[in-house]
Amino acid sequence: MPTLLRKPRLRTLALAATVAATVFLMWEREEVDISRSDATELRGPSEPDSFVIEGRYSTWDEQGNLKMTLASPRIEQFDDSEHATMNAPRARIYSDQGIDPWIIEADEGSLQHNEDLVVLTGNVVVLRQTAESEATLTTSLLTLDNNLGIVHTDQPVTITEPFGVTRATGMKAWVDQRVLELNSRVEGQYETVR
Repeated sequence: MPTLLRKPRLRTLALAATVAATVFLMWEREEVDISRSDATELRGPSEPDSFVIEGRYSTWDEQGNLKMTLASPRIEQFDDSEHATMNAPRARIYSDQGIDPWIIEADEGSLQHNEDLVVLTGNVVVLRQTAESEATLTTSLLTLDNNLGIVHTDQPVTITEPFGVTRATGMKAWVDQRVLELNSRVEGQYETVR
């Protein structure tokens, strides 16, 4: 029989040392796991949780009709705030009538997943084509509310059509009804057809 088993004091001391070492190692492991689980602290609040190259986001209505597609060369996702930022986003917004979609482009964008809200900034261009004509709306900031089916801004807008130019401060548009409402300071220059 080994000498350790014959001496109760040594046996108790060895058991206590083993328990202490086990508790210490478990405590150290928990501390490492906790610090690694907080990814935001590890990478910093301004760094994304993930990113997508050549990303595409699509939404459908309750009947399964396509409502909107949104594409971007790079999308950065932030899980804590449930939003994503986009470089050079390009959106297509479809109406219930199946008419040609509105095409919207911007320098940057932000998508709020929980609210289905897209905010586009920097050189925002909205192109609306019909069989008869083409109209372009430009502004610096535009919000797309996919739940309500509206597009709006409080910033200055310029609408260019084949027969003239209209300027205003702020606008709201209902996608399905194809209705555009200009908020204030509306002025236009139109050419008459002869």
